[in-house]
Amino acid sequence: MMECGWIAHGINGFLLDVYGVLYDSGSSDIAIDGSAEAVKKLKSAGIPLRICSNTSSKTSQMVAAALTSLGFEISLDEVFTPIPAVKQYLRQNMLRPYVIVDPAVEAEFNEFDQSDPNCVVLGDATTAFTYTRLNSAFRLLMQQPGIPLITMGTGKYYKDVDGIMLDVGPFTKGLEYACGVEATVIGKPSKEFFMAALSSMNVDPQDAVMIGDDIVSDISGAQACGVRGIQVRTGKYRPEDEPHPSIKPDAYVDNLLHAVDDFLTYSAKQLT
Repeated sequence: MMECGWIAHGINGFLLDVYGVLYDSGSSDIAIDGSAEAVKKLKSAGIPLRICSNTSSKTSQMVAAALTSLGFEISLDEVFTPIPAVKQYLRQNMLRPYVIVDPAVEAEFNEFDQSDPNCVVLGDATTAFTYTRLNSAFRLLMQQPGIPLITMGTGKYYKDVDGIMLDVGPFTKGLEYACGVEATVIGKPSKEFFMAALSSMNVDPQDAVMIGDDIVSDISGAQACGVRGIQVRTGKYRPEDEPHPSIKPDAYVDNLLHAVDDFLTYSAKQLT
């Protein structure tokens, strides 16, 4: 039976996670069954959407290109990732970053003077999360009390095509604990990240829905902004996490297509 409670109050915009909702990443990206069709259905119905991803191992351009190659109808201006927001934050605050990110996106930070760092920037660095680099970040934070620790998300792990992978969150928490600092989060679940995506669609939080596979970053983060949060049973979702002891999604759905079909079916009935 269709769970219509999350639909009943009207939806004017969709926020969609990437990994675990649209596709699973890895050496060969794989679209999740029905996800490209779901995006096409939303666009055909004239419903605005934004791709809200905490991926920091790919630029927005790389994400848009990957989605297009997998059959998704997505334009660059529909993709929201943390890297542009972090770069803007660094410019505004005249910061010189010590950067630990995936080698594929290191060039994104070439515009900044990194010879005498006065902040630390963490992204999903995968194999670049070495002891040497993390210890260098630790020393900077300890030797210059009060300098920012900036992280592109707080996720514990994500789903790759060959299994689950550590995300940036555990490394951020390790530095927070060791240095007695609190990181500045630029990405989900920060309110500013969600609100920027909503503003680009001219949609109010109460009229939007976030669909994700991460119950903390996606669902709880969205709900804290007044956005409805829908948990998919794809990606990093695990049956033992349902129900969550403290976070209650507005609904669980099998996949993105399930959610979109429910929404469009309910909306059509309201017009008859």
